[in-house]
Amino acid sequence: MKLRLSPQTLLVLDAFLVQAEEWKYGYDLSRVTGLKSGTLYPILMRLAEKQLLETQWEQGEPGKPQRHMYRFTPDGLRFARANAAADSGAGLGQVALSLHPQGLAEA
Repeated sequence: MKLRLSPQTLLVLDAFLVQAEEWKYGYDLSRVTGLKSGTLYPILMRLAEKQLLETQWEQGEPGKPQRHMYRFTPDGLRFARANAAADSGAGLGQVALSLHPQGLAEA
């Protein structure tokens, strides 16, 4: 699979590896990775286009704006784990090691 694995993309993949089956919000990913929206959202779009992430709109309460949620597809999880193993000495894993398990679960 051809995908540019910049340090920022590796941070995003790493953030998804924490509670990998859970849905995550872009805002929470931005807080965890430290990436600005202009960097983060194009990465999320590329990962979704490559079918490494699935996306859906949150069914929120009436009067509240819907939020876009993301999580790994099975292929995305395999891809991220393979790249985490291959790149373990180059920084991938730093977000997961410093992240509190509840860090991405906040709504």
